[in-house]
Amino acid sequence: MDTLERFPRVWCDQCEKIQRMSFRVMKRNDKNDHDSATVICSECKSLIATFHAPAPQRVAARPKRAAKAREMAGQEIDRLIDPSTADEERQRRKRRLLKGPKEFRDIRDNRTKSKGRT
Repeated sequence: MDTLERFPRVWCDQCEKIQRMSFRVMKRNDKNDHDSATVICSECKSLIATFHAPAPQRVAARPKRAAKAREMAGQEIDRLIDPSTADEERQRRKRRLLKGPKEFRDIRDNRTKSKGRT
């Protein structure tokens, strides 16, 4: 436990006087879906206050928006791509641009899997 240096003393209702305090931070884990902090009286160890951080927002998958974004990106790529290139090569370049580098695809896949578990 850490003693908060800026406000080292608090009023304790149990002791009925101003006491030194301890400040304990609990990170988000399997049991808690958010971070929290607790202020404790150093003398009698009674709980003075607890502060809770807001729970992280979960981003829901939006397949319609993703499909529309892919379609718009494909149209823009078609507009910008060199027309003198062979059709097969244009399709290959477009596919690579839309799918992205393999490293980033792996990151996206891992991200969606971890969201599904929580």
